[in-house]
Amino acid sequence: MWQSVINWYANWNDELLNVLREPESAETVTIPWRKKIAKQAANLSPIERDQLYQFCLEYQGAKLWWAIAKLTILFSALGLVLYSFKQKLHWLPAVLVMNLLGWMLVFALVGIWFNYRQISRRHFHFSVSAFLGVLFGFFGFTSLSAVIQGKDIWATIWKDGPIVLVVAGIAGALYVLMIGIVAGWRNQGYETKAAQLALDAEREKSARQESESQLRLLRAQIEPHFLFNTLGAVQQLAEQGAPKAAELTANLIVFLRASMSEMRAEQISLAEEFRLIQAYLEVMKARLGSRLNFELQLPPELASIPVPSMLLLTLAENAIKHGIEPSLRGGDIQIVAEKLGTDLLITVQDSGVGLSDKPNPGIGLRNVRDRLRLQYGTHATLSIAEAEQGGVIAEVTIPLA
Repeated sequence: MWQSVINWYANWNDELLNVLREPESAETVTIPWRKKIAKQAANLSPIERDQLYQFCLEYQGAKLWWAIAKLTILFSALGLVLYSFKQKLHWLPAVLVMNLLGWMLVFALVGIWFNYRQISRRHFHFSVSAFLGVLFGFFGFTSLSAVIQGKDIWATIWKDGPIVLVVAGIAGALYVLMIGIVAGWRNQGYETKAAQLALDAEREKSARQESESQLRLLRAQIEPHFLFNTLGAVQQLAEQGAPKAAELTANLIVFLRASMSEMRAEQISLAEEFRLIQAYLEVMKARLGSRLNFELQLPPELASIPVPSMLLLTLAENAIKHGIEPSLRGGDIQIVAEKLGTDLLITVQDSGVGLSDKPNPGIGLRNVRDRLRLQYGTHATLSIAEAEQGGVIAEVTIPLA
């Protein structure tokens, strides 16, 4: 029998916890009285549901039954204390009345604590309910005491009634007063917390919109920056009468047609970014010839990872402009993507002139750093260092999750 009760309680507790997590699941409850409770829980505000969920999670199973046992012992002891002061009152009614009052207070506190918004709006309704509860509880427990003792019910009510009724009346008045005080205090705390959450949400929305605006501005800066540098290379070849000027122009047109959508997107896959880089390096190789060699390494399992568009392309262009072009012999560019723990690591390495001969890095690297900061906060980094064998290593770390 006890095992059945335990299983029944565990099933109901799991059901209630599920409703508090997912309010829409209240519609799946089939037992009528449990469905009513589930709907009441689902109608609570998100803040109230979360508070009740944490309470139910804390007090369940053996911990709940032990708490009930301790409170029952406490109320019974208070009943015996009442009996010691009022010998005219039998000890059993005293114990029963104190348990009645004690558990009324417990349920009142729990009800007020997790349903304070409803109570604050319907104070009169709950006050009347409290009075009727005290009245019916008085008659019920006095009658039960008389039956247990084998006495006449009406005679017992007439004899013990005045004392019990006074105690119950005082408790009822305190109960109603407690409803008003606790519900008002809790409701004020709720309103304060709700206002703070709304303010935080508004601030987060404003910050997100500001970040998105800054990201759009940074993309708008880098697109003409990239295009002007590339078109400048075409102009230089044309002025020199180089035979490859026409080929470079054709390659550039093909590249721009393929890459315009990627330039305008906020994020693209790593595979698309690598294709964009390869197309750009093919254009630059048509101009630099044997002075430029490049290698791209992208593992297939990393191809679908999203990255900010043109971020790595900016680093590749920076390596060409500040590393390969100033070098008489040219150099190599190697771009490698790899997984490093929970991060994505992309390395852009050139064998050009190195950092010592570089002027201020300019808009490119500043743009990359700003975009990483706005997109990922402190979770993404860009580091620039001198390579041991010459040239520069740029490493971008982006969180995968």
